Amino acid sequence: MKKLFDKIPSKYQGRLVPISVFILVFNTQFIYAQAPNPGQYSQAVYNIIEERGYLVPMRDGILLSVDVYRPESQDKFPGILTITPYDNVGPRERARWFARRGYAVVLADSRGRFDSEGDWEPFDYRHKTDGYDLVEWVAKQAWSTNSVGMIGGSYLGWTQWWTASQAPPSLKVIAPAVAPPDPFENIPYQNGIMLGPFVDWASWMSGRTAQVIDEGPYGGFTNSRWEDLLHTPYLNINENRGLKDGEFWKTWVNANLSTDPYWNGMEYQSPESWNKITVPSLNMTGWFDADFPGSPINYLGMKNHGSTSKARRPSLIIGPWSHGLNYRVVAGVDYGPEAKIDLDGYITRWFDYYLKGIENGVPEDPRVYVFIMGPNRWFAEKDWPLPQTKWTDIYLQSNGNANSSRGDGTLNWGLPKTTQNDTYTYDPNNPTPDPYGDHGHIPGAVDASGPALRNDVLVYQTDALNKPIEVTGPIEAILYASTSAEDTDWMVRLVDVGPDGSQMLLGEGVMRARNRDPKNKGKFNAAELSMIKPNQIYRYQINFWRVTGNVFGIGHRIRIEISSSYYPFYLRNLNSGLDNPGLATDRDIVVATQKIYHGSDYPSKIILPIIPKR
Repeated sequence: MKKLFDKIPSKYQGRLVPISVFILVFNTQFIYAQAPNPGQYSQAVYNIIEERGYLVPMRDGILLSVDVYRPESQDKFPGILTITPYDNVGPRERARWFARRGYAVVLADSRGRFDSEGDWEPFDYRHKTDGYDLVEWVAKQAWSTNSVGMIGGSYLGWTQWWTASQAPPSLKVIAPAVAPPDPFENIPYQNGIMLGPFVDWASWMSGRTAQVIDEGPYGGFTNSRWEDLLHTPYLNINENRGLKDGEFWKTWVNANLSTDPYWNGMEYQSPESWNKITVPSLNMTGWFDADFPGSPINYLGMKNHGSTSKARRPSLIIGPWSHGLNYRVVAGVDYGPEAKIDLDGYITRWFDYYLKGIENGVPEDPRVYVFIMGPNRWFAEKDWPLPQTKWTDIYLQSNGNANSSRGDGTLNWGLPKTTQNDTYTYDPNNPTPDPYGDHGHIPGAVDASGPALRNDVLVYQTDALNKPIEVTGPIEAILYASTSAEDTDWMVRLVDVGPDGSQMLLGEGVMRARNRDPKNKGKFNAAELSMIKPNQIYRYQINFWRVTGNVFGIGHRIRIEISSSYYPFYLRNLNSGLDNPGLATDRDIVVATQKIYHGSDYPSKIILPIIPKR
């Protein structure tokens, strides 16, 4: 490893932060448990100049509003760009943090929001070219070294990927946190199912400034989510709320397949797009992030398709966090002192290397850091999925009465010799409630015991474990299922059941039946409709969109739950079979009889990523 800070210009020198390395010993083998601690990085040595209200012209003549936070010095500094639709005043404290450490931070209002000109449309293709133009504007300023990085989370992570896909020459590194995947793949649709939180987001974001109705997430819209999202057709939800309805919301509902041209302009997760990206990426997310798929998909996409050696060397950090990163206590669960890390320090370590040219060893850092719940430790890994993963089948079984946590459903390590099925009724007028409450996204490993008591939830679980089992990485469900309706939803969840009866929800996979691809083993296909026949058995291959890194301890049970709703986090499927379920009304509601088959003829199972003992 190169010596740390051996060629640092004096103006960048400051106090140093030591790196922490933890060493664990199992079975006489030395395994390193290592957090993504930053080691040495630029410290706060500068006063700040704050300049507000610059109007920066885009290539179509629209002016975007930017604020600048930069060191008070005659020297030149690298730039850090953030593009946000949430008001560029919001990230100012973070901007000051980086500015004190020798970076010029530029905060831009997105096109059509707050002080920026233009019309607001979340998925306008011009956000891509706006990013390019802003990067090059930063690079041309008198205080700039001509090297620019980007930072931010959620939609601000999107703006980084959109910008990077345009390959602006002055962009050198990006650090996207909780960045969603392509718009149709998670927001607003998850495997074909509209997500309730993004109905609220659409209401909140319907104008130039935030639309607020109450205290709480997303302008207080989550407070009335249960009642409001029962209104049909979904196209009129916000109208029924008595609220201003953004035009993009109507487009979201009507553009219910990924092939709709509306989505095409903002797609970025393809080999062709990744191959245009020249810069390294530091991807950050949490096990409970509602936009989780974006980060691992981008990590793998860049590793396999990035256009430069630097781009093909991405990094991935997954903590025990929700959409808001870097907390010790999440949904009332204390993950210990290691859970909260010096995350901005680690980002600065990256920026020091790629923007300032400080030889601090970043290219030799582990590619992947994962926080494993249970032991509550960070581990440095070589890749994602973890190379040591043992993909393990665990089969559903019952005597035909797996309904609720009081039923007889079991999970077995071997294939059952007989075939059986479990039946439940899915009534859209009485959907299975989710346990997330009025949180804006997913709050964390919430208690799933309430929904599991219902007869419209099938529950399968192992015996109490006699040894710990670590499950870390992608999870897949193979279900053989039928429904009496012409369309429905399938939802599968992973739960950790403790010896004390606690039931912590860890991950989930969902699929709208109409998006099953019969030509590809029953996998989800957002581009096609494959309408099903009532009461016919189909194979569904459901990839969990939110996975886990968790050790199921001695005495714990691994549980799988299956239902057809989890409301209001997911909007209800009315089972109508209409080409666009978003236009269905209460008159179209169909009560469906659902069957899950398992055993020798129909081996429904879960494929778990089990990690050998560390």
